Amino acid sequence: MRLKAEPLASMCEAIVDCPHSTPVWTNSGFVVLRNQNIKGGRLDLSSPSYTDEEHFKQRVRRMAPRAGDIVITREAPMGDVCKIPEGLICCLGQRQVLLRPKAGVNPDYLLYALQSPSVQDQIRWNEGTGSTVSNIRIPVLEKIEIPRLGQAEESIAATLKSVDDKIDVNRRINQTLEAMALAIFKSWFVDFDPVKAKIAAKAEGQDPLRAAMRAISGKPYDELDALPPEQYEQLATTALLFPDEIDESAVMDIPKGWTVQSADSLTEVGIGKTPPRKEPQWFTEGQGEWRWVSIRDMGASGVFQQRASEYLTSEAVVRFNVRVVPDRTVLLSFKLTIGRVAITDGPMLTNEAIAHFKLPSETAVSSEYLYLYLKGFDFSTLGSTSSIADAVNSKTIREMPITVASRDLIDKFTKSVTPLFEEMRNRQNEISSLGATRDALLPKLLSGEIEVPA
Repeated sequence: MRLKAEPLASMCEAIVDCPHSTPVWTNSGFVVLRNQNIKGGRLDLSSPSYTDEEHFKQRVRRMAPRAGDIVITREAPMGDVCKIPEGLICCLGQRQVLLRPKAGVNPDYLLYALQSPSVQDQIRWNEGTGSTVSNIRIPVLEKIEIPRLGQAEESIAATLKSVDDKIDVNRRINQTLEAMALAIFKSWFVDFDPVKAKIAAKAEGQDPLRAAMRAISGKPYDELDALPPEQYEQLATTALLFPDEIDESAVMDIPKGWTVQSADSLTEVGIGKTPPRKEPQWFTEGQGEWRWVSIRDMGASGVFQQRASEYLTSEAVVRFNVRVVPDRTVLLSFKLTIGRVAITDGPMLTNEAIAHFKLPSETAVSSEYLYLYLKGFDFSTLGSTSSIADAVNSKTIREMPITVASRDLIDKFTKSVTPLFEEMRNRQNEISSLGATRDALLPKLLSGEIEVPA
């Protein structure tokens, strides 16, 4: 196959820069795309940001994004891309450029081409100075050469998209599984549904145990009575573990017998570290000796932290006393972006913006319990300043209050959600495997090394 290339500008109907102003943020309204939403070639709006109608109209004055358009980040980070899906009404945030492919240009093909190593190298390289750059200007973007493969572009896009579709299915299933685990946790340890059911039943002269069983299972009494004896007994055993009183004299209203403890009294709280950036010998972007996790890596992670965009050498770990985070340890981002939570999948390192909670051998909580607790935690309660990012520090994290139920109840809960977490971990492994397959195929398809029928 004879390969040719074409400037990006000639493949696009329009290349439009974002407004050079900070969006006016609101709690609801019109979606504003942020660079943190653009990861791995996809748009992730699991944590959306909004503006009001007035400022939305100002931000789409030059052009409103529509389905099939592509957004590319100009800096922080540079060169990440996503495609606008059907039905999304949104505007650009900061440091972004909107690309509208011409009729006859497959948007999916252009999306994948922009992610290819050859195009990413062009994005990072400044031809004028012969050095790498941290941002890309519109005139440079317009001149970037995109591989053209004629009719094969449709098949290439379809091949790569089929892999991404499988990845998306796994992500959606994991989101459902996590939501199930969070719902159980919230019912038991935040809303205290079984405890409140017992209290209400006692007040009405009814059986508190059966009331708690109903609250736990979500089943009416006639369905409870129809359960197999073994299942009924297991449910009753769980219900017995919940108190039937609220202790209003505690730091906060919690079930009687439960406690509120600081994070550092339950776990060994550690903070990561960054070696001097001016000494590049400690860092590598390739597969290195130690995965070194950043907040951005956590944003691209699922429940389990598996990948890192940078690595540190073993010598760096020793020289700068970087703490090694053990397998199955909960991570929490607490600087700049507060509240990202993950569980390590294997030992790894983090930078200083991330805390980890190492569980002692004899502990009152589990990684699953702590993960779900932090996922639902209101971090605005940790500070009284207008900017919570200014209020939270390592001392705040160590003193963070954690509600602790009885050991038996937490053990029972952990046992019930462990299958959900294992399924999520397995599906994340499949996502990683599929992603590696796609990343290996991408340059070979775009170079013509592998041909697909047109």
